[in-house]
Amino acid sequence: MALTPGESQPGFTELFAQLGLDNDPESIARFIRNHSPLPEGMLLHEAPMWTRAQAQMLKERLMCDDDWSIVVDQLNAALHEKVDISKL
Repeated sequence: MALTPGESQPGFTELFAQLGLDNDPESIARFIRNHSPLPEGMLLHEAPMWTRAQAQMLKERLMCDDDWSIVVDQLNAALHEKVDISKL
């Protein structure tokens, strides 16, 4: 899903929906809490919690360097470190 001019930057809600995951704030926070921190050096798309399709989507979004790459990178950061999930 590409954004057209005038649309806002996608966030975790939209990313989780694209991944087929529950995308309400509580579910997103629970997902991050349950799956972080990822081991140092593990690429986001290599994490064991993704289906093959989810992993492929994440990898493609980072490689495309489009509007989605920002939020995928934010998810990567959130899953690699303990973050204050109340700020997500």
